[in-house]
This record gives sequence, C-alpha cells and structure tokens, in this order.
Amino acid sequence: MSTRPLSPHLQVYRPQITSVMSILHRITGVIIALGAIAVSLWIESIARGGPWYGSLSDFLVSVPGRVLLIIWTFCTAYHLCNGIRHLAWDIGYGFEIPQVYRTGKLVVVFATIITVGVWLI
Repeated sequence: MSTRPLSPHLQVYRPQITSVMSILHRITGVIIALGAIAVSLWIESIARGGPWYGSLSDFLVSVPGRVLLIIWTFCTAYHLCNGIRHLAWDIGYGFEIPQVYRTGKLVVVFATIITVGVWLI
C-alpha cells in the first residue's frame, strides 16, 4: 500500500463560483431528466384517463407538487442559461476571470427571472 498522500480535496479547497456552477449544471441536468420522466407519466395519465389523471393533477396543484414544478422550472432555466454560457466559451469568449464571475452571476439572475416570469404568466 502506498503511503503517498491523496490529492487535496474539499478539505483544502474552498468552493469557487466556477466549481459550484459546474456541479449545479450536472445536478440540474439530472433533475431535468427526472422531470422529463414525470412529464411522460403525466402524458400517460391523460391517456389512461379518469383516476390516473385526477390523482396526478391533485398532486401537481398541491403545495409539494407546485414546489417541485417550480424547482424543475428553475433547473431548466438554469441549465439553458448555463448552456448558453458554455457555448460562448466554445467560441472563445468569456475566459477572463472577471467575465467568468460576471456571467456566472448573470446565469443565476436570468434563471431566476425566467422562473418568476413563467410562474407569473
């Protein structure tokens, strides 16, 4: 067994906006995929009719259902905005540290604005 130390991990490095945004991008992708499964179940409940649709509709209009839908909406908006940010990086724009921080904050702001806009309309 090697006695060499392991690479520094969370004990040494504090989270930075770049690492947090990257982790959140992955997490929101998973949440969007789970939401897509939920949407397909909702569509199936429409096809099955009656009690299936009624049960799912009752859940979606409840407080926990609305909270899940709002979270899913925010994750979709965040993933979209951060994806656009990554596309800008792919063409060579925005690599300077001040731009990275500014665009990271803008992603969160625009995702919040989109989420609020979707739920107010």
